[in-house]
Amino acid sequence: MRIGIDCRLAGAAHGGIGRYIAQLVQRLPVTGSRDTWVFFFSDAPQAQSVLGAHLANVEVVFAPIKHYTIREQLKMPRIFAAAKLDLLHIPHFNIPLLYRGKIIVTIHDLLWHERGGSEATTLPRWQYKLKYAAYHYIVQQAVRRAEAIIVPTKTIAEVLGKYYPQSGSKTTVAYEGVDQNFLSIRPRSKANVLRQWHLETANKYLLYVGSLYPHKNVRLVVDALSELRDYHLLCIGTRNVFQKKIEAYVQQKKLRRRVHFLGYAPDEQFVDLLSISEALVQPSFSEGFGLTGVEALTAGYPVVASDIPVFREVYQDASTYFDPHSVAEFVNAVKHCKKPSLAQRLSFRKLYDWQEMTNDIYQLYSQVLRSDGNPA
Repeated sequence: MRIGIDCRLAGAAHGGIGRYIAQLVQRLPVTGSRDTWVFFFSDAPQAQSVLGAHLANVEVVFAPIKHYTIREQLKMPRIFAAAKLDLLHIPHFNIPLLYRGKIIVTIHDLLWHERGGSEATTLPRWQYKLKYAAYHYIVQQAVRRAEAIIVPTKTIAEVLGKYYPQSGSKTTVAYEGVDQNFLSIRPRSKANVLRQWHLETANKYLLYVGSLYPHKNVRLVVDALSELRDYHLLCIGTRNVFQKKIEAYVQQKKLRRRVHFLGYAPDEQFVDLLSISEALVQPSFSEGFGLTGVEALTAGYPVVASDIPVFREVYQDASTYFDPHSVAEFVNAVKHCKKPSLAQRLSFRKLYDWQEMTNDIYQLYSQVLRSDGNPA
């Protein structure tokens, strides 16, 4: 069978979704070694960074077309159709509306359903409303058109069912994972890490990893620093307009010397920074999975997370929780957080495994293809 994956969002530059796609497509050619895999990347450097060595059963197609655009909707259907696929997996909600082949879609969250609003965009009001309406229409069509829908958690399956009751019968939960290579990373000495980032030995550090969109609720952590006087906040993530807004808020609070924006950090540096931090903080109002928290807990580091259903499902009893609207609860959680137990870490290694996720997704491909009379 010829199975296509839209990989234009693969890789570290695209955060959690980028890691999800990369981990999936690195494993699928081996898992389904008798199939032909057609991977659609933006360009050759992206394909090389994700795939590395070429595999005999992989075809790579370059499609330098930006996602979430009208051009994507006009161009990608023809590119996908030219590949003569038996099945196409779109690993995000942005399905090609004019494509007529069989589709499986991954819906990581319904953030814009749950927390839309002008604060979540930098667009003019009229443009935001147009984009918001387009988003709702495409998600609606994705749910209707998809042969199967993959979600990362039971929580997102329930949210999806609330907005689209027809989704229930074709929704599959496939938990994301922790790469064994990540777990094998050993941090450098604290002195070396502090020296690299120009940090002071006397301070305590909290680590935040991710974007700085409003729903991530990083302002609450900044507010808490006025009570956590011996703590500093380290922020890992790509710079954008929302970081500038947080930087302005930090300046307003007169905390510029205690909040450090470190930019993008690869896994080795992420582990280094975890090792010198009191905890990884996850203050978000809404998430689809919470991958960095799973990575931190499985590696044995404390996580302080907002008390929302998805974190309760994924982190279970291994995290310390707080009301994401309460600075006082966050401060208390930081002061009383603890490392996950060995039993919890071992349990997470079994539960959150990229190969298991890939096996589940490949089995879903096979089921969809068999239902059409194809010998999967």
